[in-house]
Amino acid sequence: MHNELQVTFRGIPHSDAVEARIREKAVRLERFFQNITSCHVVVESPHNHHKKGKVYRVSVHVDVPGDELIVNREHPADHSHENLYVAVRDAFDAMVRQLESYLGRRDGK
Repeated sequence: MHNELQVTFRGIPHSDAVEARIREKAVRLERFFQNITSCHVVVESPHNHHKKGKVYRVSVHVDVPGDELIVNREHPADHSHENLYVAVRDAFDAMVRQLESYLGRRDGK
């Protein structure tokens, strides 16, 4: 899947460190399911809040045979997503849960 990973930054400058963390997390997804055909991660800061810090949104789109899994993680009320690394972690944790659910459905469990 390494060639099929796309990382897009919107409304924030590109960060090599954040992209490296995303790549680590994407490799981890392959431990759960090796037939991932592509993965697209979008990192953005959609709101400009004046009373609280920037809240980041991380979307993960994973293509698997016969399906597409999508996670959108934005918690405007949750100050933990003012930390981009926490937002990335939460999005990928949610994708792991979706992959587990997909595998359960696929295997008839």
